[in-house]
Amino acid sequence: MPSTPDIRPFTSHEWRAYRDLRLQALADAPDAFGSTLALEEAQSDAWWEDRLEAASDPRWNLPLLAEMSSGPCGLAWGRIEPASPERADLYQMWVHPDARRLGTGRRLVDAVVAWATRAGARYLALGVTCGDAPANRLYVRAGFQQVGDPKPLRPGSRVMAHTMHLPL
Repeated sequence: MPSTPDIRPFTSHEWRAYRDLRLQALADAPDAFGSTLALEEAQSDAWWEDRLEAASDPRWNLPLLAEMSSGPCGLAWGRIEPASPERADLYQMWVHPDARRLGTGRRLVDAVVAWATRAGARYLALGVTCGDAPANRLYVRAGFQQVGDPKPLRPGSRVMAHTMHLPL
């Protein structure tokens, strides 16, 4: 029987694991993210290292790693802009196909919700691709509600995404 994933923050020295998971996510689900595999594959090692190092203040960033005994299996990123502390955002949510349906996604979401609540945010926001039924079901079960009209996933994209909010 598969184990339950552990969820913990990435440390800045784990940039290689973060990079590898992020690139796997972009390859696995290219229409689920605002960035692209080609764009992020082109980044230098220093860029990846700096990305995690710049997020080392837990008041504003929570880069999360999901891992099981077999290794890293998911990631998510919570972010609060210091100029708008009432809003927290959930980005880069992804679970490896082998770790899906084990509660990994929900545990990642719950960790970001708990962090944002402790930080005093009034709501948590995310964007999800229209028609992505598994992700939408996960977010609805967690209490998120769709707000506003769908917009292109990224500039020039025909894929549409909608915003969801969870009051905290």
